Amino acid sequence: MGVIKIIQSFATQVTPDRMFKALILDSHNLCPKLMFSSIKSMEFVEGQGDVGSIKQINFTEASPFKYVRHRIDALDKEKFTCKHTLIEGDALMDKLEYITYEVKFEGYGRKGCVCKITSEYKAKEGVDIKEEDIELGKDRAIGMYEVVEAYLLAHPRAYT
Repeated sequence: MGVIKIIQSFATQVTPDRMFKALILDSHNLCPKLMFSSIKSMEFVEGQGDVGSIKQINFTEASPFKYVRHRIDALDKEKFTCKHTLIEGDALMDKLEYITYEVKFEGYGRKGCVCKITSEYKAKEGVDIKEEDIELGKDRAIGMYEVVEAYLLAHPRAYT
């Protein structure tokens, strides 16, 4: 049993406020449109997107997962930070109690930002997890950010 902590970051040519609005505040509307082959829908099952809200992501039949639920633990719209926890769903693979994500968008250069994602994977009692067990989830998270970045670069007035 334990926690594996992974820190990922990548630079983008999109401002922090636009990335935050698209990926954090409006992901339930934008992501199913951009990632329709893997995300069927995203909806709030509790709350409206503020702290304590629970968002469910339903995946398409092409995905190895059916759904996940995230609870929003912290949200700072001025510092462009968010903390949320994956609390339910088959992406936990019967090995994890939860996965916590802390996301920060920090200014970089003149019109860009660095997206920093700190993920903590908490194993269930008596279960050992290795980094290779969580590779797929890591890659999917970064892939989602890259799709939204491409959309924002192609639509410079979106989320301004």
